[in-house]
Amino acid sequence: MNNIYGVTRKDLEDYFINIGDKKFRSTQIYDWLYKKRVKNFSLMSNIKNDIKEKLNNDFSIDIIEIKKVEHDKDTYKFLFKLCDGNFVEAVLMQHDYGNSVCVSSEVGCNMGCKFCESGRLKKVRNLEAYEMIEQLLLIEEKTSIRISSVVVMGIGEPFDNYENLMKFIRIINDDLGLAIGARHITVSTCGIIPKIYDFANEDLQVNLALSLHAPNDEIRSKIMPINKVYSISKVLRAISDYIQKTNRRVTIEYVMLNNVNDSVNNAVELANLLRGLNVYVNLIPYNETEAIEFKKSSKENINKFYTTLINKGINVTIRREFGSKISAACGQLRSKEVKK
Repeated sequence: MNNIYGVTRKDLEDYFINIGDKKFRSTQIYDWLYKKRVKNFSLMSNIKNDIKEKLNNDFSIDIIEIKKVEHDKDTYKFLFKLCDGNFVEAVLMQHDYGNSVCVSSEVGCNMGCKFCESGRLKKVRNLEAYEMIEQLLLIEEKTSIRISSVVVMGIGEPFDNYENLMKFIRIINDDLGLAIGARHITVSTCGIIPKIYDFANEDLQVNLALSLHAPNDEIRSKIMPINKVYSISKVLRAISDYIQKTNRRVTIEYVMLNNVNDSVNNAVELANLLRGLNVYVNLIPYNETEAIEFKKSSKENINKFYTTLINKGINVTIRREFGSKISAACGQLRSKEVKK
């Protein structure tokens, strides 16, 4: 049975037409779900009883639950318990320009990046679109904070769950859904090339970020097994084609790992790789965890890396550190819960 929160408005229109009702009914349902935030069909007062009964028979309206919340200044970390007992997490970050949420797309992850807590626990299953939507709904309900932007960069590789990812994006982008503008939605991938091309063909102005994290194949293959399938040159060719097709700038994510990928020589290599591409680099201070041996680069090394890229003509930012006093690393809160 489909969960109602995972149904696009277009699919809901088709549903009502197929049962002999009017397609405007989908607008009413979306209003109850996303504007009035009603979680029970029986409370939808302008829907006829026979339609409510039909909805109850054809759709579930199950809600995941918040298992735990950690809070540190401008950061909230949420652990969610899914209806089947699995756990995922999301992070709310408060910025001067708005509030962003990093959501999970899978239970676990098969990409196996060596520095990532999420990759230590293998993929159990994809998240359904409704389970991604409900992360946002519950965060807004719990905090009374309006979410203005979304990053799909939590547990999982979004392009490994492409169909549910696209449903999620279309629902939160819908003016009658969560009404989050496409340019305020970012999808981060480690570089699954076929899906980069699929994404380029979607009629959406959503942002794309590439988790590169290394300036050469030797380093990247050691820390990111996906590189043995899709090498840097192949991934950057796909990114170049994506930019040409969409005319959109791509973010290059680069986590700073002490004595691994953070030397000035590495910065020069990275600049040479990216020269001529419409990209900007986001340097990410590493969130250390007890279970993984990698350490965060020093501020001095991060600043030298940053300055080298600037001097080489590369657009670059250093991401603010969030949640330093809580389980900030992606997958860390879930790992603790699973271990218990």
